[in-house]
Amino acid sequence: MKDGIHPAYGPVVFRDRSTGSLLLTRSTLAGRGVGGETVEVDGTPYPVVDVDVSSDSHPFWTGRGRVMDTEGRVEKFRRRYGAGS
Repeated sequence: MKDGIHPAYGPVVFRDRSTGSLLLTRSTLAGRGVGGETVEVDGTPYPVVDVDVSSDSHPFWTGRGRVMDTEGRVEKFRRRYGAGS
């Protein structure tokens, strides 16, 4: 790889705003000085990035999802326009 053209890649903590859960991973956001805020994980400070939705709070992954349309498309069409011939 060429030197000087790739963004800095290092450890960063993603924090879910709704649940407060922390996920320590590596990202190119670490080199951008994200907000300047840090959080300690196991006694080591890491830059933190706040996210609105993660797998910890997303309705699909938590099982709190709602089904909006329980009626199939064909049945809805037949009810609206008749059964047809």
